[in-house]
Amino acid sequence: MKEGTVGKWYKKEGEAVEKGEPLVEVISEKATYDVEAPSSGVLRKILVREGVDVPVNKVLAIITGPDEAFTEAEVRVETPETAAETEERIVASPAAKRLAREHDVDLSLVKGTGPEGRIVEDDVRKFIDDASGAIPKVKETILLSGFRKVSAERVAASFRTAPHSTIAMEVNASKTAELHQSTQVSYSAILVKAVAEALTEHPRINSTLDGDRIKLFEDVNVGVAVATENGLVVPVIRNADKKPLEEIDSAIRELTEKARQEKLAKEEVSGGTFTVTNLGMHEVDFFTPIINPPEAGILGVGRIVEKPVAVEGKIEIVPMMMLTLSYDHRVVDGAPAADFLRRVKEIVEKASEI
Repeated sequence: MKEGTVGKWYKKEGEAVEKGEPLVEVISEKATYDVEAPSSGVLRKILVREGVDVPVNKVLAIITGPDEAFTEAEVRVETPETAAETEERIVASPAAKRLAREHDVDLSLVKGTGPEGRIVEDDVRKFIDDASGAIPKVKETILLSGFRKVSAERVAASFRTAPHSTIAMEVNASKTAELHQSTQVSYSAILVKAVAEALTEHPRINSTLDGDRIKLFEDVNVGVAVATENGLVVPVIRNADKKPLEEIDSAIRELTEKARQEKLAKEEVSGGTFTVTNLGMHEVDFFTPIINPPEAGILGVGRIVEKPVAVEGKIEIVPMMMLTLSYDHRVVDGAPAADFLRRVKEIVEKASEI
């Protein structure tokens, strides 16, 4: 973790705080959690506003004793710059700023014609007129922050640094569908269990590249990608190879609910060695998932579709499912990756080994 986002302040400046009580919500790289007040006193000064990203170890606020003298001149810390503060430093008339806000215009892109380069209302209006024919109108602007910002950065870093290769296999899901019906466990739980069993037999996939060394993990910790309103998170089922199917299913349901409520603890989203992402419920047949760094592989699961299939010389209608494996080609070559995916296929098609 290199930075976090201030989500919400639970106290206002001037209010009393007690040691240990939640003071501010912080959105970290993988989870949202509360920072507790380190001491009792009065919240004298909030230095970082809500929604602002800050590096690790930056001062967020100042707490003093109830009767302790305090002046802002004593504060000697750098505070993050917000968009509003940046805008204030741009020399522009109030009318120009108001018009820029109404039309979502970045004043740093506008050339000022007023005294000493001051931006006046006519400059903003001219900028809008010039751009109206070339730039689509913006309906809404969404700040890229929190989970969504972290997810975007991680996906970009993964695709930039790890040479992705993808293979796919179509799987007969008849036995898996029967298992799902008889036990009422989710398809995701069945796939996690199948992947965990296959990883124990193909440890090269259960690894990471650290510099010039490939480290094979002893633990099999399978992450399950969960879509939330604020972005993608990946809670982890630890030691999935040693857990029975029902326990995996229960853990996935619990972690998914906590993810959507932004209540995941740091240890619940850390330490993954492989990831499963299922888009079958969204009627997706096939997709190419991006590896969740620093892991070496990720399995994409498509929907189950009934298809005519040749079975022992006869055409039968069979529920089929597409499995897609993206893997880091620096760590794994095509043949061992195919062997791993074929083993997952075998387990899913038999279902008796799950």
